Amino acid sequence: MTTKKWVVGGLAAILVASFAALFFYGPNHDAKPSKGPGADQTVAVVRVEGVISDASTGTVLATPGSGRQILETLRQLRDDSSIKAVVLRINSPGGTSAASQELGEELAKVRQSGKVVVASMGEMATSGGYWLAAKCDKIVALPTTTTGSIGVRIDYANLQELYKKIGYRPGVIKSGPYKDILSTDRELTPEELAIVQALVNDTYEQFLDVVADGRKMTKDQVRTLADGRIYTGRQALNVGLVDELGTFYDAVDRAAQLAGIEGEPVIEEYGNISTLEKLLGSMGAQSKLQQAVTPADFLRWLQVDQGKPALP
Repeated sequence: MTTKKWVVGGLAAILVASFAALFFYGPNHDAKPSKGPGADQTVAVVRVEGVISDASTGTVLATPGSGRQILETLRQLRDDSSIKAVVLRINSPGGTSAASQELGEELAKVRQSGKVVVASMGEMATSGGYWLAAKCDKIVALPTTTTGSIGVRIDYANLQELYKKIGYRPGVIKSGPYKDILSTDRELTPEELAIVQALVNDTYEQFLDVVADGRKMTKDQVRTLADGRIYTGRQALNVGLVDELGTFYDAVDRAAQLAGIEGEPVIEEYGNISTLEKLLGSMGAQSKLQQAVTPADFLRWLQVDQGKPALP
């Protein structure tokens, strides 16, 4: 029994030491590039991965390289004189319109500071991911990248029948007729449907403005492409939604060229998090699920972004 305890204790110590090493020595999203030789030839790489939301690390919707973390990183880069260009590596299906818009505006400020910003599309850069790409100087995509999906949607569900089956009887006390709009216990009224559709339409028009400005197209030209359909990178090139086809390193080379960097650029990664932080983020999601103790709480957790204009 004593030997067994020593073995278990030893394995636990190794596990703790491994996690500590990952935490302290793994990639750090707050790390700044060294100011050694070649610092004036630096291309910063910022990764946008997963759903774009304002959630911070450790919440259900947060993913490495998304949301608030990127916003803070872009603000740092804007004021860093050692950074000559930025490559925005996008692998995202989109997210909320507000989060995409906020990141897009911060990208515009990075460009206004005199830095070149090039988008590099990975497997997917759709909807909100494309919104961000459209705010860059150039867009480089793989031939098989999935992109486009320019549009806006709001999801809602009518769960009346489910509520009846589980014996859940919701009620609401409200200050106005539309305060419980998108409630899951009833159908939308015609007036409510018109309100929600107007909200979607307004957000869609703002999306069209971003693409038209970024791609130097008329709004009518963008509208013909922005019916929600997706494109491969090669198709997007043919219709003018991307500038060229290439890999991540092709995008880095293009950014260096546009920034006037001679020779091999120094690449500095931003937006990475350690394995331990990823684990803690997953634990946070599990903890939040465990706290949903009533049917209403559980349904509210499942539909955490219901009612927010989404860029699918």
